[in-house]
Amino acid sequence: METSQNPKNFFQSATAKIIMVGLLTLVLLIPLQYVKNLILERSNRQKEVIIDINQKWGGSVYFYGPVLKVPYTSYTETKVTDEKTKQVTINRTANTNYAYFFPDELNAIANVTTEERNRSNYKSVLFNSKMNFKGVYTMPDFSTESIADADIQWDKASVIIETNNIKGIKGEVAMTIGSQKYIFEPAADNSSFTKGSYAALETKSINVKEVFNTKSIPFNFDISYNGSEYIKIVPIGKQTTAKMTSNWNSPGFQGDFIPENKNITDSGFTAEWKISFLNRPFVQQHFGKLPNLSEYSFDVDFVIPVNQYQQSERAAKYGFLVIGLTFLVFFLIQTISKINIHIFQYSMIGLALIMFYTLLISVTEHSSFKFAYAISGVAVIVMIGLYSLSILKNKKFPLLITTSLGALYTFIYVIIQLENYALLVGSIGLFLILGAVMYVSRKIDWSNSHA
Repeated sequence: METSQNPKNFFQSATAKIIMVGLLTLVLLIPLQYVKNLILERSNRQKEVIIDINQKWGGSVYFYGPVLKVPYTSYTETKVTDEKTKQVTINRTANTNYAYFFPDELNAIANVTTEERNRSNYKSVLFNSKMNFKGVYTMPDFSTESIADADIQWDKASVIIETNNIKGIKGEVAMTIGSQKYIFEPAADNSSFTKGSYAALETKSINVKEVFNTKSIPFNFDISYNGSEYIKIVPIGKQTTAKMTSNWNSPGFQGDFIPENKNITDSGFTAEWKISFLNRPFVQQHFGKLPNLSEYSFDVDFVIPVNQYQQSERAAKYGFLVIGLTFLVFFLIQTISKINIHIFQYSMIGLALIMFYTLLISVTEHSSFKFAYAISGVAVIVMIGLYSLSILKNKKFPLLITTSLGALYTFIYVIIQLENYALLVGSIGLFLILGAVMYVSRKIDWSNSHA
C-alpha cells in the first residue's frame, strides 16, 4: 500500500503568493493616491501664485475695436383714445439710439516682450505689448435703416474700444482721425457692449460731418499693455491684417483664426494674419447694440507649455504599472530560483517605488524635470538594487532587477515627453513587455512551484 504524500501548505503555494502580491499592489495604490493628491495640491498652489502675480502686473488682453459710434433719434408712436369723444390722438416720443460702424481697413502691429517672474518655487510669464492700430473709416451709411439725415446726431459721435485689462494699460491712449487727435477715457456707459465683464474706452464727441471731409478718413493710435496669459484681437475690419512679433519661443495660436504665416525660433516668433469680412459671420454695421464677438478673435497664448506638475502627474499615472511590473520581476525570480521573498520585503520595495514620485516632485521644484527624474530614478534603482542584493544572495538577479527598472523608467520618461505618439509607443512597449514575461515564464511548472 502506497503512502500518500502530505498535502502542500496553501500559504506556501505560488497561487497564495500571487494573491498576496496582487493584494499588496492594490494596497499600495492608497499611498500612490496620496502622492497624486500632493502633486495636485502643489499644482493648485502654483496656480494661485501665478494668478496673484498676474493680477498685480496685468491679466490677459482682449481687444475689440475701434468702433465708430453715432447716435440717432428714433420715434415711438402710441395711440391714446379719449373715452368721452372717442377721438384718437397719436403721441410721438423721441428716443436716442446708437449705430456702430466698423472700419473698412484695420492693420494691427504688436510687439510683445515677455519675461519670467519667479516667486518661491513658482514662475509665471508676463509680457508688455506695444500695439499700433491703423485703418480707414468710410462715411457712415444709414440708408439701410431709412433714418433721415436730420435725425442723425453727427456732432455727438465717438469712437469706442472694448477691453478687459484697463489696469494693464500703460500711458495715454490717443487716436488720430484725419488731422484731429482724440483721447480715450473710461466710458461712463458700458451698455454698448453685450458682455458686462469687459470695460469700454470712449473718446469725447466727434463731429463726423467736419472730420469726414472726404469719403474715407484714416485713423491711427497706439496702446500699450502689461499683461499675461494671452492676447485676443477681434478682426472687425472689412479687411484686417495683423502682425505680431515676440521674444517668446513657445506661442500657442488659438481662437477662430490661425496665422497665414508664422516663424518660430529659439529667440522668438513672428506671426501674420489676413482676414476678410467674408471669413466672419458678422457685418460691418450694427444698430441698437454691439454683438459679443469674443469667440471670433485670433489669439496668442503666452504660457509655459508643460510645467513640472503636469509632467509629474503624468509620471504618477504610470505608478501602478511600475509597481506591478517590478513585483512581477521579483515574483518570477522567486519562482525560478526557489528563493523565498517575504511579503514584508515586497512592501519595502513597493514603498521605495512610491518614494520615487515624492523625490521627483520635491527635486523638480528646484531644478528641471529632466534632472529631477534622473536623480529620483537613480536613487530608487540603487536602493532597490542594494536591497535585492541582500535578499537574493547573489549578483545576477539584482543586476537583472536594476536593468529592468532602468529600462522601465526610461520607457516611461519617453512616453511622458511624447504627445501625438504617446499612446502608440506605450501600447507597443506594453506589448513587448508582455511578450517578454510570457517567454520567461513559459517553462515554469506552476503546479509544483512553492517556496
